[in-house]
Amino acid sequence: MMQAFIRHADLYRQPCRERRLEIISKSQQFVQQALILRSNNKREGNTLLSQYRRRDAVNKAIRILVVDDDSQIRSLLCDCLADFGMTTAQAATGAEMHLALREGSFDLVVLDLMLPDDDGLNLCREIRATSDIPLIILTARGEMTDRIVGLELGADDYVVKPFEPRELVARIQTILRRVRAQTQGRTKALEESRFAGWRLHQTGRHLIAADNTVIPLSNAEFRLLNAFLAAPGRVLSREYLMDTARGKSIDAFDRSIDVQISRLRQKLREDIKEPKLLRTIRGEGYMLDIGHR
Repeated sequence: MMQAFIRHADLYRQPCRERRLEIISKSQQFVQQALILRSNNKREGNTLLSQYRRRDAVNKAIRILVVDDDSQIRSLLCDCLADFGMTTAQAATGAEMHLALREGSFDLVVLDLMLPDDDGLNLCREIRATSDIPLIILTARGEMTDRIVGLELGADDYVVKPFEPRELVARIQTILRRVRAQTQGRTKALEESRFAGWRLHQTGRHLIAADNTVIPLSNAEFRLLNAFLAAPGRVLSREYLMDTARGKSIDAFDRSIDVQISRLRQKLREDIKEPKLLRTIRGEGYMLDIGHR
C-alpha cells in the first residue's frame, strides 16, 4: 500500500494539469488507506515491519534527514523509516535542509531532486563541498543522465520512485555499514604507523614486530621514533632529537640521546655494529632509512 501511494503521488509532478489533479485525488485516497493500514498493523502487532523493528532495535540510533517538497510523501517516508526504528527529521526546501544540517547531527540525507527553491543536484554539490555525510537521491527523475550526474556529484546512491520501502532501508543500512567500516579503517590507520615491517601503536605506545611480538617503549623512545617517522630519509640533529625526547632544558652536550638511540636500535633488532634502519650520519645526526628493506 505504501509503495503504491508513493508511485501514484510522485506522478503529480508531471506537467499536465488534468493529470496532476487526478493524481492528487488518488494520492489523498492512498494516504487515507495507508493510514488505516498502519493503524491496523499497530493494533495487531505482528506485521513484518513490527518483527523487523523488534529484531533491529539498533536502528534507533540512526538519524535520517528527509528532504522533499511534497508533505505527504515526506511524512509517509518518515513514517516508513520510523517503522524500521530510525529517527527522522524533515525539510521541504533547500533552505530548510541547510538549516537542519547546521543545527542537527544526521547519519544520512535522503534528498529529492525537485525542490521549489533549488535543484537537488545543486544541493548535492553544496553538501559535498562542506560535508562527507552519506547522501541518497530519491526522485522520480530516473533518466540515466540524472543518475550519472547525481553519483558524480557525490551521492552515495540513487533511488527512483516508485520504490519499495524495505529496499530503501536496506540501501541506507548498506551505506552506513560501509561508512562505519571506512571510519574504523581510518581510526586503525591513525592508531598504527607502519614502517620496514614494524608497527608503532600510537595509543599503546609500543612496537609490534612482523611476528606480532609486542615490544614496549619508554616515553622517550616513543617520542624519538615518532620524530623519525615524521621525517623518514631526513637527517635529524642530536639537538633536535634531544628536544623531542626530553625537552629543551637538556644540555646540548648531553650524550644521553646516543644511549636512547642505541636502546631504540636494540628494540628494532638492529645490528648495533652496522645499523641500517637508524643510521648515524657523522657530524650531522641520525636518519631513519626505511628504503633498505
